Amino acid sequence: MIKPIRLSQIEGFRTGHAQDPEHATGCTAIICENGAWAGVDVRGGSPASRETELLRPENTVQQIHCVMLSGGSAYGLEAGDGAMEFLEEKGIGFDVGIGRVPIVCGASLFDLELVSSRVRPDKKMGYEACQNAWNRKEPAEGNAGAGTGATVGKFYNTERMMKCGIGIWAGQIGDVKCGAVVAVNALGDVVDYETGRILAGLLNEDHTGFADTRQCMYQELQKTRDLWSGNTTIGCVITNAKLDKNQCRKAAVIAHDGYAQTIRPSHCTVDGDTLFVMASGQVEVAPDAFYAMASEAVARAVNRAALCAAPAYGLKAASDFLP
Repeated sequence: MIKPIRLSQIEGFRTGHAQDPEHATGCTAIICENGAWAGVDVRGGSPASRETELLRPENTVQQIHCVMLSGGSAYGLEAGDGAMEFLEEKGIGFDVGIGRVPIVCGASLFDLELVSSRVRPDKKMGYEACQNAWNRKEPAEGNAGAGTGATVGKFYNTERMMKCGIGIWAGQIGDVKCGAVVAVNALGDVVDYETGRILAGLLNEDHTGFADTRQCMYQELQKTRDLWSGNTTIGCVITNAKLDKNQCRKAAVIAHDGYAQTIRPSHCTVDGDTLFVMASGQVEVAPDAFYAMASEAVARAVNRAALCAAPAYGLKAASDFLP
């Protein structure tokens, strides 16, 4: 049994948000100042990502210092530049002899359709997210950070979608701690990890309940039309476990099961689903058992993203349908 803990109880990591609620966008910085072994798995067909290639196990850099999750589609990758500046000022980075280069990876989701396609997370916002992370406060969930403009249920484009957000869940078994931070912005529906019931997603025509994206897709199985590409669920698993780059990569691959268990359908061609893993390397762990733990943390974080989201921008949220 995994004992729930606060994300801030995982030593060695700092997480913070910055957002622009007026324009429905934001970013989330996850910092490991001493460096974390890391891996990534990009499973969706439409990603926007930064420095994922260096996480290939055969490449030189072994540790990274920050993962930046952001809105703004590919434009939002600029938030990573703010993390670079912040970490450089702190003297954090990969030693290249003449200085230290912060290694900042990242991924962005598409939130340009809600309010303004011209306002996106930028270097200044990324820097602010790092400042907030440095304060070691417990990060907010729902309409915050990279989840500020997140939505779900977009099989019929924006007509019947719902508000979602960013979710956080962390747990501990013995000395091993594992947490997940996930911004959920999916074509499909978010379903309950325990029961499979829909929590948020595609609304029916009169917006009084759920249409069930998968069933609607089946009805169009022999039709051809362009699907809305404004999606992508992005997240990061953090842990104090001892994992090398290969194991972090494998953890990211298997932890995508958490997406598949709670987003129906997931990993579509119009989603850019991406998941990072960061390990600080403090506690011995059985890798396969950890992979299962990480998958559950991701699944529960996805559910939190839906349950913590508040109605906004004229959209309903899961709270509108809860008893």
